Amino acid sequence: MKYFAGLDVSLEETAICVVDEIGQIVKEARAQSEPEALSEALREVDLPLARIRLEACSLTAWLHDGLRAEGLAAICIETRHANAAMKTMPNKTDRNDARALAQIMRTGWYRQVHVKSRQCRLWRSLLVARRTVLNEMRTIENVVRAMLREAGIKLGLPSRTAFAERVRELAGGDAEVMAMVEPLLAILSVMLKEFARLTKQVLDIARTEKVCRQLMSVPGVGPITALCFRATIDRPDRFSRSRNVGAHLGLTPARYQSGETDIQGKISRSGDELTRTALYEAAHSLLVRSKKWSSLRAWGMNVAKRRGMARARVAVARKLATILHRMWVDATEFRYGREPAGTTA
Repeated sequence: MKYFAGLDVSLEETAICVVDEIGQIVKEARAQSEPEALSEALREVDLPLARIRLEACSLTAWLHDGLRAEGLAAICIETRHANAAMKTMPNKTDRNDARALAQIMRTGWYRQVHVKSRQCRLWRSLLVARRTVLNEMRTIENVVRAMLREAGIKLGLPSRTAFAERVRELAGGDAEVMAMVEPLLAILSVMLKEFARLTKQVLDIARTEKVCRQLMSVPGVGPITALCFRATIDRPDRFSRSRNVGAHLGLTPARYQSGETDIQGKISRSGDELTRTALYEAAHSLLVRSKKWSSLRAWGMNVAKRRGMARARVAVARKLATILHRMWVDATEFRYGREPAGTTA
C-alpha cells in the first residue's frame, strides 16, 4: 500500500499528516520547520511515502532541497490548488490544512511547481535587493520634492546623482527647510552608493554568465533583463514550447468563459513580476530607443500604429519572452531579419 504526506509549513513548526490509498489518516505529528527535524519525523512514520507535499512559501526551497537530499520524495505544488482544497475544511487550522494537503497528494489533483536551483535563487535575491533600494530611493526623492513644493521650490528633473546638489542649490537659503531635508539627502547619499554596489554585482554576473551574454544580443535586453530571465526560468527544458513562457510570466490575456459568456481581459499578471517588468522595460527600449532595424521592432511598431504604444510594449514583451527562450534552447544569437528595400528605422 502507498502512503502520502501533507506538510503545512509555518515559520517555527510544521503540521504533518499521513494518509493511505483510501484516504484514512494513518499518522499525525508536528515538527520544527527544519529539514533535519522534518526528515526525522517522516522516517519515524516508518511507511513507504510515495509523495510528500510542500506548498510554495518562503521556506519551501530550503526544506525541499533538504528533504530531497535525505532521499524523501518531496514535491512543491501550486498554491492555488492547495487553497482550493483547504477551503473545503470548515475550520482553518494547521492540522486541517495538513490533512487537506495529504488528500491532494493521494488524489493527484495538483500541479507541481519547479523549485529553482540555489544559484538562481541567489541571483533573484540580488535583483530584488537592487530593486528594493531603487524603489526606496524614489520614495525619498518624492518626499523631498513634496517638501520643497510646500516652500514654493520646483526642483525640476535633475539626474539621480545630481539630485542632492540641486536641492541644496535651490533651497540652501531656507534654513528651516534644509533642516528637514538634509537628513533625507544623507540617507539618499548612502543608498546611492550601495545601489551602485548592487548594480555592479549584477553587471559582473551578466558579464561572466554565458546565457546572459547570449540573451543580451537582443536589442533592448540589458544585463538586468538578461539576469532576471535567467534566474526566473532556471531550466529552459521546463517548457515544452517557447510560447508558454509568456503565459508563465503573466504576459498573455486572462480569459473568462461560461456558457454564452466569453471575455478576454487584460494580461493575467500571474507569475514572476520582476521578470515581467524587466521584459516590459526591454520592449520599451527596443521600440523607443533602439535605432537599428529588426523584424521584431518593425512588427512592434506596426502593432503600435494599430493599437497604441502601450499594447505594443506588452505584445513585444510577450514575444521577447518567446524569443529569449528559443535562443537559450537553440544556443543561437538574435536574428535581426532581412530589412525590406527602402525601409528606414
